[in-house]
Order: sequence, then C-alpha cells, then structure tokens
Amino acid sequence: MDVEILEFVVPVENNKTLFVWNIQSLLSEAQIYDRLFGVFSSFGPLYLLKVRPNAPLQPSGFFAIVKFFSASHSSKAQRQTDGRLLFQDVPLKMCVQVRLSSKQTPHFLSDSSRPLSHGCCLELANHCLGFNGWTYDIITLKELSDEGEDNGGGGEEGGVRRLRFGCLLQLNFPRHRQTTRGAAVVNDSFTCTDVVLSLCSGPDVLLHKRRKLQKLVRDKALVQAFNTVLLILLENGKVMVEVKQMLDQSLPENIEGVIHVNEFDLNEDEDEDEGWDLTVS
Repeated sequence: MDVEILEFVVPVENNKTLFVWNIQSLLSEAQIYDRLFGVFSSFGPLYLLKVRPNAPLQPSGFFAIVKFFSASHSSKAQRQTDGRLLFQDVPLKMCVQVRLSSKQTPHFLSDSSRPLSHGCCLELANHCLGFNGWTYDIITLKELSDEGEDNGGGGEEGGVRRLRFGCLLQLNFPRHRQTTRGAAVVNDSFTCTDVVLSLCSGPDVLLHKRRKLQKLVRDKALVQAFNTVLLILLENGKVMVEVKQMLDQSLPENIEGVIHVNEFDLNEDEDEDEGWDLTVS
C-alpha cells in the first residue's frame, strides 16, 4: 500500500507544485483566483495559490502557481484538470514539478524545514483529521514580565515597558491515542515619553497588549507542537498520526488549571507569501 508522510513544515518539493497557463482574460484576477481555488482545493488543502498576468510580450491572459501540501493531491489534480475547459472556453494547460524562484522568500527553495504558520497548521490538521480530530490543553500560560522598566529612555524623559509571556500546551489526537507538547515565549516592548507615560501604563493599554501577547504565545506554542507531528496518508484515504520522539513528552505529575480548548477560528492575518517575484524554470 502506498503511503505519504506529511509534516507541518513549508512544502518545498517540486512535485507538489502545478504551473497553470492558457488562462483567458475574460475574468478579473480576483475572479480567476476564486475559480482556481474552487477547482484545486477540492483535491486537497493548498499551501499556496498565486495568479499573475502574462508577461508584456506574451498574449493577454494569466498564469497561476498552485502549491499543495501533498504530492499525491498535486498529481491527482494535474491528471484530472489538464486539458479541461473548467471555467472557460479553452482548456487549461498545466505541468507538475515546477521549480519556483523568489528573491523575497529564498527560504522556499532551501533544504531546511520551516514550520508552517499557525493558520496553515490549522487548515492542514482540520482537512486531514476533521474539526474534531484534535484538541489542545493549555498547561500553563503566564506572564513572565517584570514590572515597568526604565531602560535607555533618557531617565525622566522616557522609559521602556516590557511584556513577556510563556505558554506550555499539550496537543491531543484522541482517535489515534497520540499526544505531544509545545512551548513558546514571546516578548514585546514599547517606549513611553514623560508626556504619555501615564497612558502607556494605563490599564486599557496594558490589557490590550497582554491579550494580544497571550494569543500570540498560544499560537506559537501550538505551531511548535504541530512541528512534532507526522500525518501518514494511506492509499485508501485514511490518515494515521505519529509523533516524533522528543526528549520529554511526559506531563508533570501535578497540573493545575488545565483548560480544554478546541481551536476553530481560522481568521488569521498572515500574508507571509506576499510580494513574490515568481519565475519558473
């Protein structure tokens, strides 16, 4: 039986990328994006979809880059859509195993593994495991900050307020009887002048910043936990979960204040792939 192993890292393999061309200019770029997303996301979760107009010396129209998490999903999409009309009067053309170049994001072509963003982790996990296929428990989420500090701000003329939060959580896969853990620490600082010092340390400002950091550190800890997970896609469509062996996957004997959470909000403002200079070779 053929199997494919997916990790929660940015996919860099060429066989997960489709180059689509012969796209007519009858629709706007945004409409073409929506049509292509509807077509290709039906084969599996997408890491990337970019639509771009053809080069000035080429016939009018568009091309697109589609990047899957799974090579089998990419291959199936290519077989079932190449040469089909789909949403226009002429057939789309595409090829697989495309190499992408990007001056803005050279890490995309590197051999090192880069963890997925929080939003991509949720999308991949929810697609493969279902919205009830995983949960996480917050073991501890606490502020590590000292009280307000006055560092390098010119004495009485200003100061720097620092906030620091840490989070430890456990990621659970009940159906597969697997658990793993993730931890993160985030920092934030802001400068206060003597004019707005009272505003900077006001309860509303600090409450907003603390809430923001609490969400950020939780998200980062969850990403770190997902980075230890392997999804094994079987030929029959079933998915198995395995966890990479870490130095310490055991929980402390006494855990107080454990909060059971099931993530569902996917409205993340993450545009880490914007600004691509796409070339194909």
